[in-house]
Amino acid sequence: MITEIAPAPGRVAAEPARPGGKRRAWDEVPRWQIYVPLTVYLLFTLIPFYWILLFALRPAGSTSLVPWPMTFEHFGKVWTERSFGTYFTNSVYVGLATLVLTTVIALAGGYALARFDFRLKRGFMLALLCSQFVPGALLLVPLFQIFANLRMINSLGSVVIAETVFQLPLSMILISGFIRNVPYSLEEAAWVDGCNRLTGFRIVVLPLLRPGLIAVGSFAFVHAWNHFLFALMFLSDQGKQTIPVGLNTLMSSDSVDLGALAAGGIIAAVPVVIVFAFIQKWLITGFSAGAVKG
Repeated sequence: MITEIAPAPGRVAAEPARPGGKRRAWDEVPRWQIYVPLTVYLLFTLIPFYWILLFALRPAGSTSLVPWPMTFEHFGKVWTERSFGTYFTNSVYVGLATLVLTTVIALAGGYALARFDFRLKRGFMLALLCSQFVPGALLLVPLFQIFANLRMINSLGSVVIAETVFQLPLSMILISGFIRNVPYSLEEAAWVDGCNRLTGFRIVVLPLLRPGLIAVGSFAFVHAWNHFLFALMFLSDQGKQTIPVGLNTLMSSDSVDLGALAAGGIIAAVPVVIVFAFIQKWLITGFSAGAVKG
C-alpha cells in the first residue's frame, strides 16, 4: 500500500520539476536586466510630464529647472483670457454625449451580433473590422456635406454624431464579445419566469456587462475628448470650440506662449487621468473579459 508522505512542519515542499527538467527562460534572467529597462522606460515617460509641469508652474521668463517660486498665473490666463473655461465645458458635453450615444447604440448592435443569426452576418462583421483601417480624414468631406444639408455645421451636435459614427464599429465588436461571455441559459431562465426579451436582458444580462460597458464608454469618452480633426472642421465659432482646438490657438507662426500652452495641456489631461484612476479596475476587467471569446 502506497501512502502520500506530507512534508514535515516548517518545511516547504519542493517545487515539482517541469517536463524535461527545463526551466522557463525568465526564471534565469537576472533581476537587473528586468528593472533597468523598466526604469529607463519610466523616466522616458515621466520626464515630458515633469517638463510640462515645469513650464506651467514657474514664472514667465524663468529658466530654473525647479518650479520655484511656484505660480498659477498661467492657469488663470488660459482659463479666463483664452476662454479655456468655455472649451472645457464644450469638451465635457461632446465627451459625455458621445459616451452615451456610442454605448447605447453599440449595446443594441452588439446584442444582435451576439444572439441572432442572419444573412451576411460574417460580411457585416468583416465590414466593421475593415472600417477601422479607414482614417478619419477620409470621412471629413462626406460628413461635412451631410451636416451642411442638415444645417448642423457649427453645432456641437455635428461633432457628437461624427465621433459616435467613428467609435461605433469597434464598440459593437467589443460589446458583442462581452455578451457572448454571458451564458444564453440565463436569459432563457428569465423567459421561463415570465420576462420578455427586453426585461430579461435588463435584469439578467445588463448587470453582468458593467465592466465591458465601462471599458467601451471610457474609450469613447477619451477619444472624443482628445480628437482634434472633427471639432476643427465642423466648428467655426470660437465659443463652440473644444479643448484640442483651444490648445492649437495658443500656437502661432510668430511665437508660442509655452507657459500658457503647458497649463492648457494640464487642464486637458487632468480630467482624463482622474477618470482612469477611478475606473482602472473596471477597465482592465472589461477588456480582459472581451478578449476571452468572440
